[in-house]
Amino acid sequence: MSGMSSIIDRLLGRPLATAEEEGQRIGVLAGVAILGLDGLSSAAYGPEAAMAILLPLGAASPRYITPVTLTVLALLGILYLSYRQTIRAYPNGGGSYTVARENLGENAGLLAGAALILDYVLNVAVGISAGVGALVSAIPALQPWILTLCLLILVFITIVNLRGIRESGLVFSIPTYLFVGTLGGVVLMGLFKTLLNGGHPIGIVPPPALPPATEVVSLWLLLRAFASGCTAMTGVEAVSNAVNAFEPPTTEKAQATLTLIVGLLIALLAGIAFLSHVYAIGAMEGSAPGYQSVLSQLTAAVTGRGFAYYVTMGAVISVLCLSANTSFAGLPRLLRLLAVDNYLPHAFANRGRRLVYSLGIVTLAAFSAILLFIFGGITDRLIPLFAIGAFLAFTLSQAGMVMHWRRSRQPGTFPSLAINFVGCIATAVALAIILVAKFAEGAWITLLLLPGLLWLFNAVRAHYERVHKETALDHVVTFDNLTPPVVIVPLHRLSTIAEKALRFALELSPDVVAVHIAADEEESTALREQWNRQITPPCVGRSVRLVSLSSPYRMLFGPLLDFVDQVKKQHEDRLIAVIIPELVEQHWWELFLHKQRAAGLKAHLLLRGDNRVIIVNVPWYLGRAPELVGVGHPPNTTTRETTT
Repeated sequence: MSGMSSIIDRLLGRPLATAEEEGQRIGVLAGVAILGLDGLSSAAYGPEAAMAILLPLGAASPRYITPVTLTVLALLGILYLSYRQTIRAYPNGGGSYTVARENLGENAGLLAGAALILDYVLNVAVGISAGVGALVSAIPALQPWILTLCLLILVFITIVNLRGIRESGLVFSIPTYLFVGTLGGVVLMGLFKTLLNGGHPIGIVPPPALPPATEVVSLWLLLRAFASGCTAMTGVEAVSNAVNAFEPPTTEKAQATLTLIVGLLIALLAGIAFLSHVYAIGAMEGSAPGYQSVLSQLTAAVTGRGFAYYVTMGAVISVLCLSANTSFAGLPRLLRLLAVDNYLPHAFANRGRRLVYSLGIVTLAAFSAILLFIFGGITDRLIPLFAIGAFLAFTLSQAGMVMHWRRSRQPGTFPSLAINFVGCIATAVALAIILVAKFAEGAWITLLLLPGLLWLFNAVRAHYERVHKETALDHVVTFDNLTPPVVIVPLHRLSTIAEKALRFALELSPDVVAVHIAADEEESTALREQWNRQITPPCVGRSVRLVSLSSPYRMLFGPLLDFVDQVKKQHEDRLIAVIIPELVEQHWWELFLHKQRAAGLKAHLLLRGDNRVIIVNVPWYLGRAPELVGVGHPPNTTTRETTT
């Protein structure tokens, strides 16, 4: 066990005491890496998603990406102002679930929670697969290993997050800031070259010529491009959900982190859109020979295909792969809130060895692995669902904040209310556009998934309410007229294990029945003779008796359970305690050398659900000297037990 503990300590780090929580809080720079990877990485696929919709416009498509991107950025700015206010109003964490539930009611809160769960899980699968897809496009020899690479990256992110929030910040800071620095450098260099060349720069590596137009520009086409470009806004919610993860002053640190994330994202998106226009860069068909992403074309046009190109693309690939970390930071906290409110199992509210919500992290990893496995690591079909959960949560959060400001009745809240009202309308319109534009591509699946999650929440809540109602103590407790239970001790044979169980049984009650299930008369007679020699003499004056039950078909549990029922009928006013002697092996492989009768008997008794039957385990630890005087042997001696 010590060896296993050492391995776990090396893998996950030493356990942290609750008092060490303050040391695990994060600052602004670490917060950007932990909570901003999803948002920042969208600079790598958001513009391309919009350009792919504009591809039918041919050579004219680059000129329309700028107005589409500006519309996306305007909405992003509204969301920024809105969530900045949410952080101030909810300093203990004001995600969409909390805001909607407190201001719009439980159903709205649950809908927001369900939407965010879908968004977080899809973000992991889509982010990792997009990163691996970019890696494989750069190194085609890795094509057969797509799923394996996806799962290895998922395991890495999971382990890093299980090590604690501070360590994940340290690990993810390097690729995050390398991505911002290299891609930001490409944008700045491109802008400088554009100024030098009067707005018409010439690419060092000219981008591929765009195909001829197959459609004319239309409002519907632009709306679809906007819907695809909105994927760049997923992840904005994460900071407001994790305010209490920051160092004091938490509100100011969270707001500064949100400002830095959104500011960097706006700069990158605007720069990529503008340079794509002036360099005449458009999206390419993913299956086309010599496919290059928009960022690959842009970086090659600005810097050529030298060292800077490969460092930039390497940073892009690493951030795409690691963008799933935002979900690992946000979803466990959301699941914890739902568990505290009895909508999910309470175990989601427990913090693990490193003061993180370990069950939420492992659950997210498991569901993401299932998605990756089902789709073989290629999750293009999930992308239409990607922004729906986020924008549904955005809309409910903004509507909740409008109600929050209306109820506060404090002076000077009208500007805040106006910002959130505009945010609510804008995100609702965007959500409607995304649903209509993406419905045929798979968005209809949300009509099945969201109600399913809502049913799950309410089913869990109903269970906890039923348990609370059944177990509530609504009377004054009295301990008068207590009667010792009738104690039943199942015996396979007489041994030091059985001796320990019988001694404990006599400490509980003077009425003890040892029960032996005999396959034949010879076995029963042999045990009876041994009982009369070793047990009967010291039990003179005590109510300890041996009952042998015949079982010609070698059934163990049936006859024993029937005997328990018989004793219950004879003693209707008393509890029945079944003491189960159990051998506990020292090594895992010893489990296969002994019949696990004790575990089977416990399972049968528990599944019967009888509140009058108490189950007590009396373990015997194999290979250890008995620590109680009089059990098996005198003190300071050892015993060897080889069979049960």
